[in-house]
Order: sequence, then C-alpha cells, then structure tokens
Amino acid sequence: MDVCVGNEEDFTACLGYELEDSSLSELNTESYRRMVDKVSKDYPNMQIIASTLRTVKTATVNDWSALCRAADGTIVQGMEMRDLMIYDRVGGGDSFASGLIFGLMSGKDIQTALNCGIAHGALAMTTPGDTSTARQGEVEALMRGAGARVER
Repeated sequence: MDVCVGNEEDFTACLGYELEDSSLSELNTESYRRMVDKVSKDYPNMQIIASTLRTVKTATVNDWSALCRAADGTIVQGMEMRDLMIYDRVGGGDSFASGLIFGLMSGKDIQTALNCGIAHGALAMTTPGDTSTARQGEVEALMRGAGARVER
C-alpha cells in the first residue's frame, strides 16, 4: 500500500495502534504524530500516512483538520477549520481521502495535497448527503480562505 488514510478509530480497529493522550473533545496532535511514526516504522513501504483530526464540540460544530507523514519522514499538519458547522458528517473522511489523493495525483506538494483533502472533506460535511458535489474551484476557494459556503 502506498497511501494509508484514516482516523484514530481506523488505526486502532484495523491496525491495532492506540492513540495516547487524546480525546475527541480535545485533540493532542503530538499523539497523532507519534502514532503515524509508529505505523511508518512497522510499514516502511507506505509512502503517505494521513489521519483526519476532529475536535467534537457538539454534534453540529466540529474543528476539522488533518496531518500527514510523507515518505521522507516529514509530518505536516494541514489547514484548520474551526467551528465548522456540520450538516451531514457521513462522507467527510471519504471526501478527505479523495481530495488528498487528487492533490497527490495532480503533483501538488504534500501540504497543498493535504489541504485539498481537508477542504474537500469540509465541503462534503457542510452539505447534505454522503457524496461530495463540490467542484475543484470550490475546494480551491476554501483553501484560499473563502469560507465553506458552497456556490452553485
């Protein structure tokens, strides 16, 4: 596998990695960094290991971000979406993964690719349904700070 994407529950349930010193109401990004480092040591052929970061304030208000470990060992944290108003949380992780992969396949640097995933996931969660209808221009506008409002 070249790219591994998940959240803390995925890494625990599927790969057996425990996230230390963190909770859904207050994230400790250093715990996520240690976790992706452990995964990388155990699976050295993985080129990209990414984890979404979600702080749950209420059912409809979350902080949203992600971090990523590149093959060279660099760990970057992406843009942070504070107080994101969630309309439908289903599909946010899938949209994050597809945005990240789009960025990587488009030749973008790791930071930009990670932000593509974060923005795409945010747009998916702020609109109804589990399938993103966001266009590339909307994702790029959000990455530039335009806000998560979808324009149709």
